[in-house]
Amino acid sequence: MTPDRFFSLMLLLASRDAVTTQELASALGVSLRTVTRDLNWLREAGLPVTAQRGRLGGVSMLPGSGADVTRLTPDERDHLSLAGLDEKQRAELDTSAESRRALSKIAAARSRRVDEFLPLTDVVHVDSRPWLQARTSDTTPAALIGAVRRGRRLRIAYDSLHEARLRDLVVDPYGLFAKAGTWYLVADCARVPRMYRLERITAWTAVDQPRRIREHQTLATVAAALVDEWEHHHAIEVSATIDPTQIDRAQRIFGLRLVRHGHEGSVTGHRVTIRFLHLEDVRALLPFGSAITVHGPAEAKAHLSDLATDLAHHYGPSPTS
Repeated sequence: MTPDRFFSLMLLLASRDAVTTQELASALGVSLRTVTRDLNWLREAGLPVTAQRGRLGGVSMLPGSGADVTRLTPDERDHLSLAGLDEKQRAELDTSAESRRALSKIAAARSRRVDEFLPLTDVVHVDSRPWLQARTSDTTPAALIGAVRRGRRLRIAYDSLHEARLRDLVVDPYGLFAKAGTWYLVADCARVPRMYRLERITAWTAVDQPRRIREHQTLATVAAALVDEWEHHHAIEVSATIDPTQIDRAQRIFGLRLVRHGHEGSVTGHRVTIRFLHLEDVRALLPFGSAITVHGPAEAKAHLSDLATDLAHHYGPSPTS
């Protein structure tokens, strides 16, 4: 359980008499299995969490044992409600100071018992940043949030993976979206919804015009639709066999884009399907070398062959004079 989900769960339990696990899962944006695991973790940590079955039942915490939110200012409660953001992301959004003040007030309000466990913040430290990751642009959530909250149009210079030069775009922003540790600007471009990685926005300016977003659309609905499109609608599906020693690595890299056919692999490898949004994206298979054998489609095999040939020529011996 992340520290932010821990406090969000505590606040939900403290603010209601009883709440179902389905309501907790929806509020936290996680699965029922994850909520059940989190509740078991709270019980094992000594927190008095109880569950009652039946129509009027639900999960609750004994009175006086939850998080005291009465000492928080409205601004601190607002920042603490951003469930799912880690400390790095809160710092990028320039909200970490308010979050720390809120959490420190909650921690200070809890009376220490003789047999109480040490505070989690004393024995657990979380750093969600990937190893050796360097920022590729100066566009940060904190820099953009002011213009986004004022509801202005933005002109951005975007370094797309699929184009050789920067794209100059005027977009109508819905807001900022944190997904899997990465920040995105969710915006309409010519009335078409898009997600733009902040690290690929090399420059931006606020346009002196109000944003023109589509009616009845919100940041949450547009982001959910774009995520669903990415996860379930792809331009190309590659059929392949992966060496048993590399299947776990491939699963970590491709995530939901990789579908295994059967749980058990043979001595020759695991049969899988890997979904890619663009044909050019199949270059992500190159680092696996011969550990991945692509069976189809034909254009994917041909493109990988061209990429491998170019790579061999690039690193081949130079002709002697």
